[in-house]
Amino acid sequence: MQKILDYIEAQKENHLSQLIDFLKFPSISSDSKYNADMEKCSNWLVEHLKNIGINNVKTYPTAGHPIVYGEWLGAGKDAKTLLIYGHYDVQPVDPLSLWNSAPFEPTILNNRIYARGTADDKGQLFCHVKAIEAHLKTYGKLPVNVKLLFEGEEEAGSNHLEDFIIKNKEMLSCDFSMISDTEWFAEGLPTICYGLRGIAYIEVKVTGPNRDVHSGSFGGAIDNPIQVLAWMITQLKDRYGRITVPNFYDDVVPATNDERENFKKLPYNEAAYKEDLGVGELNGETGYSTLERTWVRPSLDLNGIVGGYTGEGAKTIIPSWASAKISMRLVPNQKPSQILKNIAAYLRKLAPPTVKVEVQELHSGSPLVVERDSIGIKSAVAALKAAFGKDVVFMREGGSIPIVVLFGEELHAPAILMGFGLPADNIHSPNESLHLDNFFGGIRASAIFYDEISKQ
Repeated sequence: MQKILDYIEAQKENHLSQLIDFLKFPSISSDSKYNADMEKCSNWLVEHLKNIGINNVKTYPTAGHPIVYGEWLGAGKDAKTLLIYGHYDVQPVDPLSLWNSAPFEPTILNNRIYARGTADDKGQLFCHVKAIEAHLKTYGKLPVNVKLLFEGEEEAGSNHLEDFIIKNKEMLSCDFSMISDTEWFAEGLPTICYGLRGIAYIEVKVTGPNRDVHSGSFGGAIDNPIQVLAWMITQLKDRYGRITVPNFYDDVVPATNDERENFKKLPYNEAAYKEDLGVGELNGETGYSTLERTWVRPSLDLNGIVGGYTGEGAKTIIPSWASAKISMRLVPNQKPSQILKNIAAYLRKLAPPTVKVEVQELHSGSPLVVERDSIGIKSAVAALKAAFGKDVVFMREGGSIPIVVLFGEELHAPAILMGFGLPADNIHSPNESLHLDNFFGGIRASAIFYDEISKQ
């Protein structure tokens, strides 16, 4: 391994320069005006993979954005096969005014690289690309077979990846799936994530009159859709922070005593947590700690609300309609399909007969918990410890990576969540960044992992 690690050290400037090139593409998947940039980014990635020695690299068109696939199978039929997943698409950058530097002009400051997509997920994806390069350039081979699956729609719901996986099971067959799209618990504390919450996401639209009407002529005579929607939303939780959707908690699997004790050992600082967010107090489901609320308990949040006149000055109307987007984070063994059905029925029940209610399902994904003592996780722990020189801790995360569950269901490939992000990375927010120690360390850890898993 030392020759490989020496190569990685010698190539640090090149690796960083190449990452900067990758980050310059405004690959925003949810906005159609960036479609051309999405294609340019996927083509750049294809060419880069070819240049480092990956075989059979190509883009697969979808009804949305292209999927990039490549493989190196030179380790032979008896060697383990690892499927490495990542995404080259990024979140929108709004509000642009809050960025300290242009989001697609990567800037290095205080040992961090700032740009949209640094931590989520281009930088983490690139750790594996450079680790593979290190093996191939040093010895001309890898100790395992690798298959690379990089999608362009993760930030828009992965609408076409499921069909692609189901149709290409044989091509994607593997022993393990590796996902580097998670974060550590704290800076300087290498972490393995072993659990993710699922998601169920809806939009609810409330319609009243068939057009916007004068609030003087009609005020007091008809219901206002914004006010009705606001009232309906307030009924979704009780005073103790519990979600009131019928049967919502029926299938929830509580945290084990071992997990709760492990959470208590983590260096969580609630005062620092509040200070970072700029809030005076925290709020959530009564009877649970903050880590439990965000990792092992489900949640429901209003993501956005639209209705009426919000422009400059006054416009005295009762709007025709109002809508809200609502996401629910789910835990084992909650089923997204059932949760979506239940909340739609509940919202329609809450609505008075003065309005019409429409509920649209936007996207969903199942929760996940992986075994901490599997050989894949043990190999990841060994790789992180060797790369960063520190003991590894375990955590769960409140976010969702829906495709991870599908890898298990369709490919029967146990998931390994070995991420390199940090809480201070500001993913999905202005001034997203990635710590350079974690970028270079992530390359080392990935390279070591391939060696470790080949020995198991």
